[in-house]
Amino acid sequence: MTSVTAPGITAGRLSADALAEAFGDLHAPLDPHEVRVAADRCYFCYDAPCVTACPTDIDIPLFIRQIATGTPEAAARTIFEQNILGGMCARVCPTEDLCEGACVRELAEGKPVEIGRLQRHATDTLMARQGHPFTRAPATGKRIAVVGAGPAGLSCAHRLAMLGHDVTIHEARPKPGGLNEYGIAAYKSTDDFAAREAAWLMQIGGIAIQTGSALGDGLTVDGLVADFDAVFLAVGLGGVNALGAAGDDHASVNDAVNFIADLRQAGDLADIAVGRHVVVIGGGMTAVDAAVQSKLLGAESVTIAYRRDRDRMGASRYEQDLAASHGVRIMFNVQPHAIHDGEIELEYTADTGTGLSGTGETIRLSADQVFRAIGQTLTTDGGLTIADRKIAVTGAGRTTRTGVWAGGDCAQGGDDLTVTAVAQGRDAAMDIHAALVGDA
Repeated sequence: MTSVTAPGITAGRLSADALAEAFGDLHAPLDPHEVRVAADRCYFCYDAPCVTACPTDIDIPLFIRQIATGTPEAAARTIFEQNILGGMCARVCPTEDLCEGACVRELAEGKPVEIGRLQRHATDTLMARQGHPFTRAPATGKRIAVVGAGPAGLSCAHRLAMLGHDVTIHEARPKPGGLNEYGIAAYKSTDDFAAREAAWLMQIGGIAIQTGSALGDGLTVDGLVADFDAVFLAVGLGGVNALGAAGDDHASVNDAVNFIADLRQAGDLADIAVGRHVVVIGGGMTAVDAAVQSKLLGAESVTIAYRRDRDRMGASRYEQDLAASHGVRIMFNVQPHAIHDGEIELEYTADTGTGLSGTGETIRLSADQVFRAIGQTLTTDGGLTIADRKIAVTGAGRTTRTGVWAGGDCAQGGDDLTVTAVAQGRDAAMDIHAALVGDA
């Protein structure tokens, strides 16, 4: 775990019972009656807007109709055909901005069909009752290397394996899953679901995984291109942007992604240290996850400080409201100016029309723990062309190098969403398959 040396940051602020309650499943599964009621609300729209809003193009009216007719396993297969990580996406997708936000019921009544929870019901049912729903095509003899076992890498590997190719995944961390395993709030993915889902996905066969294996230290794109018929890079974003403020290296400052990863891998939540007064710098989902979990661990005050106004915040309004419901304060139009012992100094900002700038007016908050959640950076590019600080791609993830594809957060178009990464991995796999069998 990340070492903590700053005073005021301590573990075990709450009892085991209090922690278990605080970190319970954010959205409990629907019971059988709730499933029927939720499914009956669907209009089964023709040209359904919810499908258009889904990055993986799941046929949502079809799978809900299958649930309504008592065949949740068939519904799950409909989901998995488009999104093999549909179980996790049912838990963590910002449905309020995607499928449910586009739902006709939402637009007409302000209450959408609970698409995410119905998707979870279907996928959980199949995963609990049946083996893997897909079988491999005849072997093609082609070998593909996938670098990174996050959502994009796993999605790509599964689709390639299903098409008859042999896949080797290189993963830097001890466990597969990427963002799903290490980067999502513990209350969104309980009961070790990310690990169980990855193991279930691997049942397709034809996928070998090598953990502790990252680009560099002997693993290179050149070597992979020489040894494999194709390469898919799904390396994510490993670096965290600096605060750009005095005291950025203070002992009280840590990366939010490290805090979340430590929390997700903890055998006992009481071992996770948290400050009495916590400030999170940033405005995305990572900032909200770090802030809410700090509060759940027993922090007295937690503040999210975001440099722009509410409408520019990356976290959805639902996530903002979730933070507020847990007692997290959100400050807008402030940026870090300096870190002091036990305090953070924030400077108010203003949009001048030509960009954001500080106003010179500052405010100090108590802060014995500060988390950076201001975006991540690409730490390895494999020597490929970079555009907008990500690997440049065209079409379904083709890079500027023949035989190399990329997807997920490391590539152009990645947006820190599991569902988008899944779609990119799936589509790249289909493009790789077409290239290898001579259809492209």
